[in-house]
Amino acid sequence: MENTQQIASVATPLTSTSAIVALAALAQESRLAVFRLLVQAGPQGMAATKIAEALAIAPSSLSFHLKELAHANLVTASKAGRSIIYAANYAGMNGLLAFLTENCCAGASCCVSEPHLLKETTT
Repeated sequence: MENTQQIASVATPLTSTSAIVALAALAQESRLAVFRLLVQAGPQGMAATKIAEALAIAPSSLSFHLKELAHANLVTASKAGRSIIYAANYAGMNGLLAFLTENCCAGASCCVSEPHLLKETTT
């Protein structure tokens, strides 16, 4: 399989600008669905045609959404014969998660590890 994009194996620290780009890419229903599907598919990824079929997205729309996710460093693309295989960029995803949780609990062990234990408070 010939790589058209290099896959980073280590999450690199994000800037505020790159985090905003990634969050903006995920803030759209079809792109979020594509990204979640690719995360579920694992590192082997999926062909664009299979993604389009699974999510009932027109190929032209899917192409646009995949471009946005790739620009945000959340997916990678590699060529396999005549197909392009898209995969979640786990390093990019982990970099975004690290950015979002960098200052969690003032640097102490995470104090919010089980969301179902949180109680809603009203003021």
